[in-house]
Amino acid sequence: MLLFRNDVKGPQPSPAKMQEMGQLWWAWMSRLEAEKKLVSTGNRLSRAGRVVKDKNVVSDGPYAEIKETLLGFMTITAEDFDEAISIAKGCPVIQSGGNVEVRQFIAPNDNES
Repeated sequence: MLLFRNDVKGPQPSPAKMQEMGQLWWAWMSRLEAEKKLVSTGNRLSRAGRVVKDKNVVSDGPYAEIKETLLGFMTITAEDFDEAISIAKGCPVIQSGGNVEVRQFIAPNDNES
């Protein structure tokens, strides 16, 4: 799974920059789909959210003190972790100052590696 994060307090991109980034995302995902590496495009996530904690405490999120927010996710297939990292390196979010967290699904009866 690839988790996309970006700076919470960064400047809003111009409409032209947003269109350019959209084209980069489309090209990147189309390439992954053509290579049979794209399992699910996942979804974009809104910036608004809530955090539920112990004793039913609910608070607003994301918090002002955090530096980045989770933008969305996608599921890919890769031969190994190194290939997943290589795929993540091509993600357009990196060009806009964001980052990609690479995580592996663990089957219910598998040990974590």
